[in-house]
Amino acid sequence: MSVLDARSLNRAALARQLLLARADRPVVDAVAHLGGLQAQEPQEPFVGLWSRLRDFAPGALSDLLTGRRVVRTHLMRRTVHLVTADDMLAWRSRHDAMLRGRVLGTYRRELAGVDLGELAAAGRAVLADGEPRSMGELARAVAGRWPEPAPRALGEMLVAALIPMVQLPPRGLWRTRAGVRNAPAAAWLGREVDPPAPPGTDPVGAALVRRYLAAFGPAASADLRAWCGLAGLPAAVAAVRGELVSFRDERGRELLDLPDAPRPDPGTPAPARFLPAFDNAVLGYQDRGRVIDDAHRGLSVTGARLVLVDGRVGATWAVADGTVTVTPLRRLTRAERAEVAEEGAALASFLSDGEGARVRVAAAPS
Repeated sequence: MSVLDARSLNRAALARQLLLARADRPVVDAVAHLGGLQAQEPQEPFVGLWSRLRDFAPGALSDLLTGRRVVRTHLMRRTVHLVTADDMLAWRSRHDAMLRGRVLGTYRRELAGVDLGELAAAGRAVLADGEPRSMGELARAVAGRWPEPAPRALGEMLVAALIPMVQLPPRGLWRTRAGVRNAPAAAWLGREVDPPAPPGTDPVGAALVRRYLAAFGPAASADLRAWCGLAGLPAAVAAVRGELVSFRDERGRELLDLPDAPRPDPGTPAPARFLPAFDNAVLGYQDRGRVIDDAHRGLSVTGARLVLVDGRVGATWAVADGTVTVTPLRRLTRAERAEVAEEGAALASFLSDGEGARVRVAAAPS
């Protein structure tokens, strides 16, 4: 079994994530290929797609949201993701148990004694009038039936777990500030979510294995679970194992992959790329060492925006007053600083709709 070193895994991940070379593909196809983009911060997916697609126009993503081809919804890891409508409808039932379990993990004491079936029915009855609601509004509407739990616990269970919901535009549109207004996915999309698979079968799990490897592979089963948060995936992996090839990493872990997926030469140059907060190129693995050093791993979960330098996290970035400021995490070579500055100027131009291209690269840490 071939061993893939860290640089080989890095270049494979960048290629799958469309970060080794910007892709020429429709925005909806990119969202589907990536298995969605983490999107609790509404504007961040625009940067994620700008870094991955050639000539990305932010209005194209806004149009997909208003056109109901892409939605914002709680899905993988109970986190808000931007996914295609088709994927949301196909995948949601497979995520139901995980979503309920994660909400209960936070609010088990508050929700003790609450019949979740009755709570779901009450929520659906409130939403039957077709009016979108904030989580707080929905929680207050059912709180008379369950006066003991905090409204937050009732609202999160309804919105994030019991009823397949989407966050409606203008939330998530380019350069738009808007609160969260939720509506049942079936009402917004005109289609019910796919029903659960018959017992003993897991076609969605098998599809998720293939889709994950296409966007993140080669990867271990632990990486797959870290991305989606689902249990029961070993059976899905076993079901498709005959379609896959195997490798080992330098720690001896088995890595699975699609046979024809790109695995570039480890010497392939990797251009500087600016990642948004919570980008799945970093968060989509249990072992994030292929992209970020252990010393900086905490940055990936605090909302820091990261810069890939030679394929690895080498800096953070922020924007204020039209200027993109890059803060290196290590000493950059003169060529790396120039490349980061050039890409940062392009990002500043994108974020300002072409009105400016100011970038500042701070001094490296001593």
